[in-house]
Formats: sequence, C-alpha cells, structure tokens
Amino acid sequence: MKKLLVQLDSSRSPSTFDQVVAYDSGVDDILSYGGIGEADVRDLVHGCIFTRSPNHLQNTAIFIGGTDIGIGAKLLSTAQQAFFGPFRVSVMLDSNGSNTTAAAAVVKLVQAVGDIHGKRVVLTAGTGPVGRRAAGLLAKAGADVTITSRNTEEGTRAAQGIHDRFGGTVTCVLMRDASEANTVLDEAKPELLLNTGPAGVNLVPRSAWEGRKGLLVAADLNAVPPLGIEGIESKDDGAKRGSITVFGALGIGGLKMKVHKACLARLFERNDLVLDADTIFEVARETVRQ
Repeated sequence: MKKLLVQLDSSRSPSTFDQVVAYDSGVDDILSYGGIGEADVRDLVHGCIFTRSPNHLQNTAIFIGGTDIGIGAKLLSTAQQAFFGPFRVSVMLDSNGSNTTAAAAVVKLVQAVGDIHGKRVVLTAGTGPVGRRAAGLLAKAGADVTITSRNTEEGTRAAQGIHDRFGGTVTCVLMRDASEANTVLDEAKPELLLNTGPAGVNLVPRSAWEGRKGLLVAADLNAVPPLGIEGIESKDDGAKRGSITVFGALGIGGLKMKVHKACLARLFERNDLVLDADTIFEVARETVRQ
C-alpha cells in the first residue's frame, strides 16, 4: 500500500521544499493543497480517515505547512478535532520549517554547553516563527530567555505567547537594528546567543559578541550575506572563535534536514503520532545520539 502524504499549506502555493524533502524521506505520493484555512480542514481530514481501514491508516499522514506558524497551529488543532476513535492519522506541523529548524538549533546549543537550565539566552529577532519556537524550547528546558524585537508591543505579545505555549521565563527587549546589539548584550549578559532574524540582515556586529565575557555559544540561522552575526561562517558547526563555540546556518541546517526526514518517516510508523515543536525536539535529540 502506498505511503500518501496530504500536504495542507496555508500559503497559496504549497511548498516545493517540503514536497522534495517528503519524497526524499520515502513518501510514495503527495496530495498538495494550498491556501488552506480552518474551514477547509475537516473535509480534507475526513477524506484521509474514511478511505482506508483503521488497520491501514498508518499509510496516510498529514503535513501542515505554510509561512505562518500561528495559522499552522490552528490548522493542527482543527485537524485533531476531526479525528475520533481509531479514525485518525499521524500529523506533523512545520510551518516555514520553524519546528525542525528551531529543534536543530536548540539541540546544537545543548550539545555545546550541556545542561542549559538557568543559562541566559538572547535570541535576536525572536518574534519570527523560528525564533518563537526556539525561545519556547529553550524556556521549557529552564533557560532564562530574552528575545529582541524592533517593536516593543509586538515583542511583548510574542514573549507572552511563547510563555503561554511553553512556560518558562521569556522577556523581550527593544533592538531596532545592529547599532543597539552591544547595549542589549551588555544588559542581558547572555551565555548563549542565537540569531533568528531575516535573511540578508546583519543584526549582531563582530564587535558586539567576539571575545564577550561570559558568552559560551553563538549561533546564526541566516545563510544569506550579510550574515546575521558578523564573523560566523554559514558552514561553522562547533568551530571556535576564541573561547566561544559558533554555529552557522548550514552547520545547523544539516541537522535540520535529518530531523525533517526522520519526522516524516515516523509519521508512517503509526496512525496517532502528533509532531509539533516538543515532539520534533525529541526526534532531534534522538537523531544526534544515533
């Protein structure tokens, strides 16, 4: 029986990236739907769960994507509400790659420092989809997390949303551009620094972080020049800059791709798996132990 993945994408055009990764992970065929809203989900889910017997439903799975993690989370909730009894399939949420990227980044940070409980972390541009997920995973693990935002009101809402979803300690500080990075880091005194800002935008100059007392790890998820943290190369994967361990976007991206494929493969091992940030993080931890 074919492994069928139903792709529900909140964006108008379903992600070709997610489709290619799915095929590379062993999916036989993909049924892609773009521009999906909450009202569309129930009937599409019913099409998944009523066409095969419960004993064969592990061969069908749902992948929820799109550029907006907030919408994706609502689609996931709606999909779960459409399941009942044995009539359910496994489902994965990875809007904008936020869950798999965040999980890979946090695993790299944990690998570098060990227990992160009580560690001070700064996430630049932490109000975006990857930033929110990474901040949540770090806060849940006991880190003291500070996210930065160009807008105080937006940042405060994001910090509260992260706390509501994951718990832990999350605060927001204003950082309008790279000129304010040094001041932010002086005040926050981070032991870990993670840039989750947009492609091609430098947010942390070399002078703000290199040689900074107390900083143990710096990681940048921007692969497009100019890089988000000046002085970190995209291929860095545990390299040293003085006493600071650094990771670049491609260094983290290699693990992200492994995690993404591993999660997709797991969807077809059973029919009741839900892969969101927390469970994807566990897959990432298992992946690095293999």
